[in-house]
Amino acid sequence: MAKSHGENGPRAPAAGGSLSGTRESLAPGPDAAAADELSSLGSDSEANGFAERRIDKFGFIVGSQGAEGALEEVPLEVLRQRESKWLDMLNNWDKWMAKKHKKIRLRCQKGIPPSLRGRAWQYLSGGKVKLQQNPGKFDELDMSPGDPKWLDVIERDLHRQFPFHEMFVSRGGHGQQDLFRVLKAYTLYRPEEGYCQAQAPIAAVLLMHMPAEQAFWCLVQICEKYLPGYYSEKLEAIQLDGEILFSLLQKVSPVAHKHLSQQKIDPLLYMTEWFMCAFSRTLPWSSVLRVWDMFFCEGVKIIFRVGLVLLKHALGSPEKLKACQGQYETIEQLRSLSPKIMQEAFLVQEVVELPVTERQIEREHLIQLRRWQDTRGELQCHSPPRLHGAKAILEAEPGPWPTLQPSPSIRLPPDAPLPGSKGKYKPPKQVQKEQRKQAKASGQWDKPPTPSQAKVAAAAGDACPPRDVHPKDPVYQDPQDSAPQDSAYHCSQESLTSQESEDTYL
Repeated sequence: MAKSHGENGPRAPAAGGSLSGTRESLAPGPDAAAADELSSLGSDSEANGFAERRIDKFGFIVGSQGAEGALEEVPLEVLRQRESKWLDMLNNWDKWMAKKHKKIRLRCQKGIPPSLRGRAWQYLSGGKVKLQQNPGKFDELDMSPGDPKWLDVIERDLHRQFPFHEMFVSRGGHGQQDLFRVLKAYTLYRPEEGYCQAQAPIAAVLLMHMPAEQAFWCLVQICEKYLPGYYSEKLEAIQLDGEILFSLLQKVSPVAHKHLSQQKIDPLLYMTEWFMCAFSRTLPWSSVLRVWDMFFCEGVKIIFRVGLVLLKHALGSPEKLKACQGQYETIEQLRSLSPKIMQEAFLVQEVVELPVTERQIEREHLIQLRRWQDTRGELQCHSPPRLHGAKAILEAEPGPWPTLQPSPSIRLPPDAPLPGSKGKYKPPKQVQKEQRKQAKASGQWDKPPTPSQAKVAAAAGDACPPRDVHPKDPVYQDPQDSAPQDSAYHCSQESLTSQESEDTYL
């Protein structure tokens, strides 16, 4: 594979310059040369002796640039509670999305539990549904030879993606192989777009959390629903979003906006890598994951908010501008951001509280689109409309949600009694009618219930109805399924026994 040398970050053009270079070459980071030496050792980090090195909880070699120092640890008890809540949501995803989307958003803002993050991203993005709608499609693309024009570029980029992460540390290792498969499959899936180098870190982050096939469909959703047009040949969408970001900055931080205007610094010089790579090459890793949790739920407004927060705190006060007297100093300030403003807790709080909405972004998009048409003519790339997050994607393209329903391991009749329950169980009307008919046929319609019958009826108040029996369906009864002990466990632990739980990618 060919080595590349250059500055860290994308080769952004000067104002009004050509963008043809950025599409094929986001230049390698400063770790690329060291990564070449490391990756030439073999195909697996364990076989090469890297198992002896300490790995942090994100998979980065401790002491490398990708690894982090002290982190804010979530207490184990809190983490287990969050896992239980997320398991319940994922096992009943369609109901939560339909009725409790705000709760999902709040939980994404708190952070998705690491053990369920990959699975949650698939559900939020619609990648799970896309996979089910296209069975075998990825395997078909994976077996196809691919376009040599793109294969050569992709191969040269593999070793540049997170070279100090245990998945990608070795040239030809399983991480690089899966990354090649995913990126090649996308060039076949969307041959009119081909490959853009900024897609590589996006796909690599996905592969850290899920298998190749799932990562491919999540990548498709990001490119088509969340960031449409970002990776097209002319990069027109990213240019428009640069103007939108700059316009929004005037309201968020007039000081920073005025400084960038006076210095005549084009937004593409500082925001191209931020937006195209979704901050995966900019922020500390814990912050990257928290930003992506919110991004998959709420859409591109999270990317705009993060960019605005960084600009505001890097250039938003006269004291900070003292060191930024010219264009070069300002760009360097934005390339070497203070760790404090990128710190997980601080950044997430600022992003959540920043009042930038989808409506503001879309309004500004229309304004910038008219200006573009007045000065440059019509857009050459006609991308699909941008969808702002999980709810918009679900409403635009509802999937076969019944297939996402869990299949409980224990099934209960609707009137099964539970020990220690309170109140009376009220069966559905159709069930009541059926019971009346049976009672009349047996001649017991007008007889009052015995004390033992009354006790059983009272104890049945909190019985859990079966998930796969509709309330209006005739009652399903199986004496073997009504064990009180098992049913009590089932009510609280159903999500842990669901067949869907095997999708969790640790």
